[in-house]
Amino acid sequence: MLELKALRTSPERAREALRARGWDDTTVVARALALDKEHRALLTRHQEILSRNKKAARKIGMLMRQRDLEAAATQRKVQAGLKAQARRIAEEQEAVHAELQKLLRGIPNIPHDTVPVGHAAAANLVVHEYGTGPSFDFDPLPHWVLAERLGMVDFARGAKVSGAGFPFYVGAGAKLQRALIGLFLQAAETAGYLEMQPPLAVSTASAMATGQLPDKEGQMYRLQDDDLYLIPTAEVPLTNYYRGEIVRGADLPIKVCGYTPCWRREAGSYGKHVRGLNRLHQFDKVEIVQITRPERSYDALESMVRHAEQLLEMLQLRYRRLLMCSGEMGFNQTKQYDLEVWSAGQQRWLEVSSVSNFETFQSNRLKLRYRPAAGGRPRLAHTLNGSALALPRIVAALLENHQRADGTVAVPRVLSRHAGMDDPWIIGPQP
Repeated sequence: MLELKALRTSPERAREALRARGWDDTTVVARALALDKEHRALLTRHQEILSRNKKAARKIGMLMRQRDLEAAATQRKVQAGLKAQARRIAEEQEAVHAELQKLLRGIPNIPHDTVPVGHAAAANLVVHEYGTGPSFDFDPLPHWVLAERLGMVDFARGAKVSGAGFPFYVGAGAKLQRALIGLFLQAAETAGYLEMQPPLAVSTASAMATGQLPDKEGQMYRLQDDDLYLIPTAEVPLTNYYRGEIVRGADLPIKVCGYTPCWRREAGSYGKHVRGLNRLHQFDKVEIVQITRPERSYDALESMVRHAEQLLEMLQLRYRRLLMCSGEMGFNQTKQYDLEVWSAGQQRWLEVSSVSNFETFQSNRLKLRYRPAAGGRPRLAHTLNGSALALPRIVAALLENHQRADGTVAVPRVLSRHAGMDDPWIIGPQP
């Protein structure tokens, strides 16, 4: 949620930023500022009346000591009127504040100055590319063919049990999942992230605090009887761990990570580009989260995206880094990088990670602050997160890029020990 002081000091910049996102309703900025002004005026009026009420109470005490009962009774009527007026203003103030908060929750984050302006994928910038991809002397197969031939993923029985988008990973497929999770968690620990095993369902308040609600309500699975949501990413519980807290500046940056299953409805997704593992309703992911001082958050962003890139390099995958344009970023982000791997069997790029800086957009909702080491008033921290990494398309890329002419797949050596397999680990029938 945007800080009000940003709207007060630079309302035109906010309007320009929203237009850059393709958000047409920039009149909401004026409405928010009007409500803010009204709220502050009511607050001032309420404080004035409370002050008058205290003076009235002191005057009543003085009159009672002077045994001027008639004047004291008159003054009590004045005080009763002031109390009633204070209650009415407090109720009005609360209503205006609620309307303002609702309005602010619906305004997206302001893009960073370095974010390219654009409203379509063509405006995203390729800022880094690694590797050249495999060269085959045969026609490479897409991962869904390989996975089923090798008995690694059972899409049909997953659909029978739960529906489309909920596959079974079987045998080598399950081992590969476990190996990737182990590798990603170990790499995060080496990079200084504290591992957590968070809850897999969160409250409405938690989903609101990190910005999944109201923006992504249609994409989340809700447990209606309990008013809980299955997490779309570990970002939600990991960041909410610190909700409502004031952390010590000396403890920053806070770096945490977690492996979880994730659930997303992916409503409206269809077509060949969502076939196989390309888009699932349930998938596994390792998430990294940082909470930093404002002046260090963009250094943290670069280090986090580099961490995810190093994982792809360990897996010997060709990838590219995209700086997302203003219209392609998520609702909460102020700057976002996406990482895409090359899909040799599909001849296209697949997104496998998104790494973002939210600045104070989440922490303002979370009421997550830090106390500067030199003292002074607590300040809002900056929050960041990134996929390191999401598994389905990594599995797809591994199968497609490391397949061999005999129909087997040579798994990168870095994964063998995490699966308890001999090196080299070859998936498929051996001669």
